[in-house]
Amino acid sequence: MSSTSTSAAPAEMSTTDPLMLVDVDHVRFFVGNAKQAAYFYASAYGFQVEQYSDLTTGSRTSAQYLLTQGNIRLVLETPLTPNHPAADEIRRFGDGVKDIALTVLDAERAYEAALRNGGSSAYEPRTIADQHGSVTMAGLQSYGRAVHSFVSRTGAYALPRVKQGGTFAPGFAPMGHFALNEHNRKHPCGLKFVDHCVGNVEEGKMNYWVEWYENVMGFSMFKHFDDKDISTEYSALMSKVMASGNHLIKMPINEPADGKKKSQILEYLEWHDMTPGVQHLALRTDDELSSVAELRRRGVDFLALPDSYYDAVWGRVDAMLRKHGHEPVKEDHQRIKDLGILVDADDEGYLLQLFTKPLQDRPTLFFEIISRRGSQSFGKGNFKALFEALEIEQDRRGNL
Repeated sequence: MSSTSTSAAPAEMSTTDPLMLVDVDHVRFFVGNAKQAAYFYASAYGFQVEQYSDLTTGSRTSAQYLLTQGNIRLVLETPLTPNHPAADEIRRFGDGVKDIALTVLDAERAYEAALRNGGSSAYEPRTIADQHGSVTMAGLQSYGRAVHSFVSRTGAYALPRVKQGGTFAPGFAPMGHFALNEHNRKHPCGLKFVDHCVGNVEEGKMNYWVEWYENVMGFSMFKHFDDKDISTEYSALMSKVMASGNHLIKMPINEPADGKKKSQILEYLEWHDMTPGVQHLALRTDDELSSVAELRRRGVDFLALPDSYYDAVWGRVDAMLRKHGHEPVKEDHQRIKDLGILVDADDEGYLLQLFTKPLQDRPTLFFEIISRRGSQSFGKGNFKALFEALEIEQDRRGNL
């Protein structure tokens, strides 16, 4: 969704478009216990627990933990009072993504432009400032519970400084000694940035949200898949991938399609109070094998593929790469199979990907670990194998 090279607005970027996106500022999770969740994401996924804001730093309404890895910034937030907006959402949905926050040059101007384009406000612009600088945020309501905050930063809180370990926002304090941080520095998982963010919406609403991203945010269609592309004997879904003008942000939108049994999208909605939301975050790595091996060593649960998948995949992938004049897959084939990684290719190259099981007890949010060797697609050739693996898990949960 963003790249490792992005920083505060490059000089050559036009400043006339208030909706020009600079980076993914952060992804905000609402969670039941931020302190415990921080341990989970640090231990299982190698995130650094960098900073926090809680009662001890003067926050009386919520506790927040900033987790970082590469150019990924997760903010885990827990309500401290019953009337905090997160309290009701956690009761209804469990832990999950609330906000895909986007860095812009001027949050208030971006917010006003989006409202003129037909967007609805999630919250009005607000600025937190001290003698060191400021952070301005304004919220736009997206599908279901999801929000896009526009974020602009000045002074010590400018994004390049945050990327270098600077304070995230006024009221945050450094974590100090934290044993898992030292362990993670010595045993990195190699996750670099958010490649894309997938949303699940109700049947019949995908095109509505496609048009919303086009009209309100200025995105355009990047890829689309119908129920012929994404189906098995039992279930199907449809998906359209929206991308910002510079392709910095990619937002696939999924909706269920008719099938003999229940799709993963409908399962998500049923365990998410029939409310649309973020289904998964795809996290990019430069070395899929090393990242997946380290994550497996840490105990991360991934979807399992049958051995028969690898009986067919190499012929399909190699034929596609040869057809378009690309080099074959350079990673060790046996190692790929041993680690259970999926492989796909298109006219631009190939990719490696693997999906975790849900990150919490409800079958909702999960992660994708992805590495791209030219391909900018989403693993279309893996859809059938992936969905059959998902259906096995759905059946184990009694939700197929």
